[in-house]
Amino acid sequence: MASHHQEMKLALMIIPLEQLPAETLQAIIEDFILREGTEYGAEDVSKQAKIAQVMNQLEQGSAVLVYSELHESVNILPREQFKEGTEEEI
Repeated sequence: MASHHQEMKLALMIIPLEQLPAETLQAIIEDFILREGTEYGAEDVSKQAKIAQVMNQLEQGSAVLVYSELHESVNILPREQFKEGTEEEI
């Protein structure tokens, strides 16, 4: 019975930035930007500027790289959203 309960929990893990090669991190950020679309208002922000913004948020800890065992994917989430997600069960 206990093992069934464990299977129902979401497995989300923060990936430390230093564990990824720079090129891999860059590719993850680029993919994230493309999926998220543009939420930068009327001003035209270059792709490099968006990458720098996301990288800055990751380095400051306001955003985190998260691996989802359920979806077998990596995503970037605001830190407070990650905390909420880890407490939820399926």
